[in-house]
Amino acid sequence: MAITYMTEEGLRKLKEELVHMESVQRPEISRQIAEARDKGDLSENAEYDAAKEAQGLLEGKIAQLKGLIATARIIDESAISTDEIQIM
Repeated sequence: MAITYMTEEGLRKLKEELVHMESVQRPEISRQIAEARDKGDLSENAEYDAAKEAQGLLEGKIAQLKGLIATARIIDESAISTDEIQIM
């Protein structure tokens, strides 16, 4: 994976978002799936399908965030000259 440059604050926000997804959103979607499953026939259960789709999207976002965090490199904003354009 390519290196992702970001500020310390940017990395902190990504980590907070990841924790929220894993500790709040993931259990909520699991609960929704369980409730929909308890309603019976899954072949015609729109709530179940929607919850499974939401779960797939969330897991994709979690994987993406983990990838960004794993390849993150912190940049020191104070060390960057604002007099010229730089490509990192």
